[in-house]
Amino acid sequence: MKHRIIATPDAPAAIGPYSQAVSANGTTYCSGQIALDPATGAVVEGDVRAQAEQVMKNLLAVLHAAGHGVEDIVRCTIFLVDMGDFAAVNEVYAGALGDHRPARATVAVKALPKGVAVEIDAIAVARG
Repeated sequence: MKHRIIATPDAPAAIGPYSQAVSANGTTYCSGQIALDPATGAVVEGDVRAQAEQVMKNLLAVLHAAGHGVEDIVRCTIFLVDMGDFAAVNEVYAGALGDHRPARATVAVKALPKGVAVEIDAIAVARG
C-alpha cells in the first residue's frame, strides 16, 4: 500500500511526531486540528466559537491539500474539554460543512494540547 504524507502551510505545522494527514488508496486520514493560526503558530484569541472556526479552516486546508473537498469527508471526531460548548461548536461545524453530513462522534476529554477547547479530526474518501 502506497501512502502520501500531506503537508500544507495553510494549516499549522504538526506540533509533535505526526503528519497533518496521510493519504492511502484514496482515503485521507487527517490528524486532529486545534485552533492554531498557521501563520504564527499561536492559539487564536476568542471563545470556543472562534476556536472552532479556526479548527475547521485548518482541517479543510489539510483536506484541500490532499485533493479533497468537504463532500469527501466520511467521518469526523470532535473532542471537547467542556460538553457545554457542544451547541456552539456544532453550529460552526455545520456551517463549515454546509449540507454535507458525515458520520461523527463527539467526546469529552480532560484537556487538549495548548489548552484549547476543541479539536477535530477527519477521514475523507475520494469520490469515484
